[in-house]
Amino acid sequence: MGRLEQKYNIDVVYEDNHIIIINKKPGQIAQGDKTGDKPLTDILKEYIKEKYDKPGNVYLGLVHRLDRPTSGGLVFGKTDKASSRLSKMFQTREVKKTYWAVVDRRPPQTEDTLIHNLVKNQEKNKSSVAKPSNKKGKRAVLHYKYLSSIDKYHLLEVTLETGRHHQIRTQLAKIGCHIKGDVKYGFKRANPDQSIHLHARYMEFVHPVKKENMRFEFAIPEDDNVWKAFI
Repeated sequence: MGRLEQKYNIDVVYEDNHIIIINKKPGQIAQGDKTGDKPLTDILKEYIKEKYDKPGNVYLGLVHRLDRPTSGGLVFGKTDKASSRLSKMFQTREVKKTYWAVVDRRPPQTEDTLIHNLVKNQEKNKSSVAKPSNKKGKRAVLHYKYLSSIDKYHLLEVTLETGRHHQIRTQLAKIGCHIKGDVKYGFKRANPDQSIHLHARYMEFVHPVKKENMRFEFAIPEDDNVWKAFI
């Protein structure tokens, strides 16, 4: 990690003239919220401005999100063209994201597909599984694969077909697999740093400008002993 990355507390995995990709740390927020904490959009603009000695305003496009307590891969557009293309790619599911989740119960199947109807409660910032007849709900589809176990925890690999609010957290909790630290969705106690053990581990997509196939692996939080035990 370079001096500037340390200064701004960011882990830049890849950067060119069109995009910048970071490994988001738990607790960092992608864009501003009611807490008033400084978002990554502002931090990265300052980083780019200093790194390239740019005069005036720096453009940065937020094209997707990760929940605040979640860690892992996050990509931003550095130009309007790259941002608009990336946004469309996320909307059309052309970007493949794979997550790792540490849960408190081994799932009933080694591999399975979960399909639920999810309803978001805006006030509580929480989603729940509703009956299929509930017209306010949105169809949510994910695939999971059991990877390994240590002591009382189990590691799952998750891929999404849809991108619903808190989808992985909600659907895994529904089958009794609560993500470590995620008290909002049924885990018994919070992690000391308020993180949850959900990590965006891999990302694959075609570069929005160069049209090259790109694949990235994002290191797990290095100061976490549970993650380390699985590695």
